[in-house]
Amino acid sequence: MKHIHIIGLGLLGGSFSLGLKKAIAGIEVTGFDKNNAHLQEALSRGIIDQSSDQVPKNADLVIVATPVDTISGIVASLLDDVSPETLILDFGSTKEHICTTLAAHPNRANFLAAHPIAGTEYAGPSAAFPDLLKDKIMILCEPEKTALHLKSKAYEAFESLGMKIRFMEPHEHDNQLAFVSHLSHISSFMLGKTVLDKMEDDKHILNMAGSGFASTVRLAKSSPAMWTPIMKENKENILEALNGYIENLATFRNLLTSDQFEQLAEKMKNANQIGDILDLKG
Repeated sequence: MKHIHIIGLGLLGGSFSLGLKKAIAGIEVTGFDKNNAHLQEALSRGIIDQSSDQVPKNADLVIVATPVDTISGIVASLLDDVSPETLILDFGSTKEHICTTLAAHPNRANFLAAHPIAGTEYAGPSAAFPDLLKDKIMILCEPEKTALHLKSKAYEAFESLGMKIRFMEPHEHDNQLAFVSHLSHISSFMLGKTVLDKMEDDKHILNMAGSGFASTVRLAKSSPAMWTPIMKENKENILEALNGYIENLATFRNLLTSDQFEQLAEKMKNANQIGDILDLKG
């Protein structure tokens, strides 16, 4: 692999580039971002070697790491004129709409639907760093629809970054991510909003905030420009997750209101199991 092109030079796109540059000597990276400040920063940080709004014909991989509601249109346009030796990957956090939209494209074999399970609460090229993707999972959807000789280029990149590959169906991916990723961001956003509302009456409330609050609300610093399209694309699955979460919150509130503290303790004890599960996963 000698050349990759990245569209969307934020945290994921930027880190993918920096990681490959660290792992593969002599690799050339071009790229584009519609935010000119991001584009210039990517150049100054060495995320890309040259800016280009056109995909070079010799590109081995093209990474589309833009807001998820733009991905289908961008990939479809790229597939219209793709080189037979170029593989296009998307890094979107939702997969079903993208896979369905591109299913009938005559050059579908030049596309691989991917989602790196990695990130921070920060955005933009300034947040990118070479080891973000190291030891992380790369989820692939419908890889059987991608040409074998092109898939091998992606696998080479993932192996160079030390990533672990997992396979999922698009709907399964979106449904599970609604519970373990999208819901946690909503919870963090709304916890932050609740405390900000309280600050209107008590300006000093954050003086009481400890590490527990900071870790729980950390994701509230995430970019709304990235997360609003995710909510739009994955609406039905997120509503399912939200409905279950709200039901559990209502049960907790009702037990507290009626002084049923033994039952409340039992609910929290049951929830403790998630810690054991995460420890085993780690």
